[in-house]
Amino acid sequence: MIKCDAAIKLCENRTMVEAREWSQVGERVRDARIGAGLSQAELGAALSLDRTMIAKIEAGTRKVDALELTRLATTLAVPLDYFLHRAPAVLSRRAELSEDTATDAGRQAYRLEAQLEAWARDVRQLLDLKTLMAGRIYRSEGAADEGAARIESSRFRSHFGLALDPIPTLMDVCERAGQFVLVADLPGDGASMVVDDELAVAVVSRSGDPGRRRATAAHELGHMVLGDAYSNDIGVHASQRDRESVVDAFAAELLLPSEVVAKVNGRDELVELAALYRTSWSLATRQAVHVGVISTDEAHVWSQQRPTRAELMNAIGWAPQPDLEATRVPRKYATAVMEALMRNMVTPSRAVELMHGQLVESDLPLVPDDEVAP
Repeated sequence: MIKCDAAIKLCENRTMVEAREWSQVGERVRDARIGAGLSQAELGAALSLDRTMIAKIEAGTRKVDALELTRLATTLAVPLDYFLHRAPAVLSRRAELSEDTATDAGRQAYRLEAQLEAWARDVRQLLDLKTLMAGRIYRSEGAADEGAARIESSRFRSHFGLALDPIPTLMDVCERAGQFVLVADLPGDGASMVVDDELAVAVVSRSGDPGRRRATAAHELGHMVLGDAYSNDIGVHASQRDRESVVDAFAAELLLPSEVVAKVNGRDELVELAALYRTSWSLATRQAVHVGVISTDEAHVWSQQRPTRAELMNAIGWAPQPDLEATRVPRKYATAVMEALMRNMVTPSRAVELMHGQLVESDLPLVPDDEVAP
């Protein structure tokens, strides 16, 4: 939840925006409105403003105060400071939303991008405060085809000492590789970007089941490792599909190595592997086809025999499977937020914002009443 006091501090610290910058705020309001699927009249009604007032805000001819910005952010479901920043170059090159051409996929992509951009700023703030240290971004020499991507995935596993074992916490692996992952309440699957070759971030939607979330996180990690500056899994164009299949191969090999699947004998053993490695059943069957354990026809039959939750849990002795379920932010990032709070570098309300729903303000420890940064 966005706090009004945080909004006021934010506006004061930036001396609000100069006249020439109001047009940039207006553009962001317009894009967020289209991304939310609202007309100017509908947004005005939600804010108790006339449609002409919304038109003036979007044109940059009407200023907005802190409370109005807060209400805009809440109504349009974007972070408050989204209106006050330019998009990174890697995002600003994306096609803009249009009233006439916006699709559901385009709107979902916009919301993911808005969250991704805000997430990058959150990580950057902690890096600047020096409570968080970013690891060196792990990049390969790239991969021209699926076979090369699988080799790169095996090298990645070897580099981080994963061998052929299941990955307990994918978010930790991404963090070790230099990519900070946020799990957010958004539609779609995920998005990622590398800013200035020094900051790698990704957003994974909670809308899918845990297996799909892990596949999305592995896919976004693959984009970073294979050298893509930007990825959004929504609305992939035909020209990008070959590239996406290469990244998918990296992700599948990372989550469930071919060498392990090659030893499978029958559906029950594949169910056990899917449960142990915490992958979706579709990914497990695709890997089985890839290594030749089953045919495409058999995979089609097996796909109709999706294992139940009881089957999967029984296959691993009913052990808990928490990865990317309750956790929203990486562990080192969360520790950095708490350090910034205890050192009076951020306010409690800002700490809650930085934790993205992992905590509420009543969960925080008491801090001195000295003046702290916003």
